[in-house]
Amino acid sequence: MGERIVKLTGLGVREQAPAWVVSLGHGATHWIAATFYLILPYLTQELGMSYTEAGVLVSTFHISSFLANFGSGMVVDVLGRRVMVQAVSLLLGAVALMAFGVAGGLVVLIGLVAIIGGTNNLWHPAAISFLSGLYPRNRGYVLSIHTLGASLGDSLAPLCVGAMLTLLTWRDTAVWGSIPVLVVAALILVSIARMDKDADGQVSNKITAAEYFSGLKVMFTDKAAMGLCLMAGFRSMTQNGLLMFIPIYLANVLKVGPVMTGVGMTAMQLGGFFAGPIAGAWSDKIGRRPIVLGAATGTTVVVAFLALAQNEYMFFAGVSVLGFVLFAIRPVIHSWMMDLTPPRMHGSATSALFGTQSALSFIVPVAGGVIADHYGVGAVFYALAGTMLAANVLVAMLPDAEKLEE
Repeated sequence: MGERIVKLTGLGVREQAPAWVVSLGHGATHWIAATFYLILPYLTQELGMSYTEAGVLVSTFHISSFLANFGSGMVVDVLGRRVMVQAVSLLLGAVALMAFGVAGGLVVLIGLVAIIGGTNNLWHPAAISFLSGLYPRNRGYVLSIHTLGASLGDSLAPLCVGAMLTLLTWRDTAVWGSIPVLVVAALILVSIARMDKDADGQVSNKITAAEYFSGLKVMFTDKAAMGLCLMAGFRSMTQNGLLMFIPIYLANVLKVGPVMTGVGMTAMQLGGFFAGPIAGAWSDKIGRRPIVLGAATGTTVVVAFLALAQNEYMFFAGVSVLGFVLFAIRPVIHSWMMDLTPPRMHGSATSALFGTQSALSFIVPVAGGVIADHYGVGAVFYALAGTMLAANVLVAMLPDAEKLEE
């Protein structure tokens, strides 16, 4: 069994342990965000907030998450304490969530949500750069494990937090919901903090501020790295548009009930859950470009097919296939970015990647809404196929690049 795992993934079971610990941490960040969304209706009702004020809280989460991109990469690369930053990210997010239990007015809640959004984004540069450096020859696979953590958090939080809300107030749920996050943060510190240091006990991959800004200039003039960021941004536009408009299409056009709408969304998530590790491990063996190009092409075709689906069965079949091709390439893109940038700039490279994705994704909700109002919801899928086609073109234009030596 152990030999088969090594053959498939390139790593033994024990060698993978740090990656799974980090994956749990990634799941904890998604647990925090999901808990916030789940308690939001009860919070706004008890505090007498309007829908506009609730919208302000949600917008604060996304804005603070976006703004954190501009400093999180520098914090990670200059400090070099990637595991410590992961733990701090979880601790601050958990404390902010716990403080919901005693929070009163909108201003205080905005501050707490800003902390959650900012620390949620701080996680990625630290975690992705840490895993990339620890597993330079198996980046695709271990970063797919990292994305599995996100899926785990997104899947468990609705069930667990929903159950707590049936027994507890939203304030008590926020407090108790922060406990698992604190446990995971402690696990990270106890089990993998020592891996931040070299054999002499010194912090590894630490650079000065001058070295950081010099490396930043080189990175932002690298056509391959910036082209990959732009490509990832178009893919993210497609993903976020689908997450918004698939439920709308199911409910308003195909007229299925809430249970079947949920089944459709789950089917898409499950596809990515299984395909991610396969795509990641395969990309370590044959390269990133073939996997990304193949999956991006498949996504374009399937998204266009969704607009033609005349009943829920055809639509569900398309959505199930979509999950395999759409979500499978996330860890491969992250790995490719790490391949293209120097190890000591991996934190900033991750920030650039996620920042581009966030910036382009802001466009989708409004633009998609305008298209749906004027031409119907089905037309949105053609537009999203167009954004994915743009990602295809960018992948084809990216120059071939060998992995940088670690």
